[in-house]
Amino acid sequence: MRRLPCWLKIVAATGAGLVLFLYLTVMFVPSTELQRLANRVMAPHGLKLSATSFGKAFPLGVSAKGVSLASQSGEVLTFDRFTLRLRLLPLFGARMVFSCTGTIGKGTIEMETELTRKRRTDFSCRNIRLEDIPFFRTVAGAQAKGELRIKGDLQGKGQNAKGSLQLEASNLDLKGVSISGTPLPDASYRTLQGMLRISGGKTLLESVTLQGEGLYVRLSGSMPASGSLADTPIDLKLELMPKPAFLESQKFIFLLLAKYTVSPGNYLLPIRGTLGSPLLQ
Repeated sequence: MRRLPCWLKIVAATGAGLVLFLYLTVMFVPSTELQRLANRVMAPHGLKLSATSFGKAFPLGVSAKGVSLASQSGEVLTFDRFTLRLRLLPLFGARMVFSCTGTIGKGTIEMETELTRKRRTDFSCRNIRLEDIPFFRTVAGAQAKGELRIKGDLQGKGQNAKGSLQLEASNLDLKGVSISGTPLPDASYRTLQGMLRISGGKTLLESVTLQGEGLYVRLSGSMPASGSLADTPIDLKLELMPKPAFLESQKFIFLLLAKYTVSPGNYLLPIRGTLGSPLLQ
């Protein structure tokens, strides 16, 4: 019988020892300490995490129920269940890879992050109902319905980060949306499609479009890709193109937006301020 090379034995023993150490660490760290650690990670982004229960996930991970992410303005996102696991096999190749899964109502979120020098993250969500996202009620003060799908990837960090995010939604219904006290038209949209790209320390909204029966909306612009979410400065343009019948049905709203008219049936709204407190210029 051939003996294993010495170097392979060392790698196997080191990997097994690391797995055992991590297993014991996770198993004996109190859940309250895990929640404190999560909040230290969220704090630079202006977010606070809470959960109705915290526990361990086999073999190396943590799970939680009733997870809530909140900013100073209120809840922005809630999960029925959320699980974070450290994958075992990549450890034997000196790679640390975490996988995350979560449920929001009938929707699911999946993410995988590799903590190497390049730092790679893949992200996707499916069947997320906008009515299950508290941000629209608590922060935006609006009513939102529809089904959302997102797929994205990110490599690197800070100024070297680059990646993209694809947005799709269907059967949208948005009511009560306003920007710095100025109301926007209530409308239903068949589809939402958008692409965000991250490069050079900025998030670029190449184009986010909403197609409705009587209204076409396009959002574009940029914002920094890092820092506290609520305090992130934004430089956006919102373009509204209503059909005559739709414009007539919400004449009062468009009278308030009259100063943003660039041509008949075309309104261009510059949005500045921060992500947590957008302002119409």
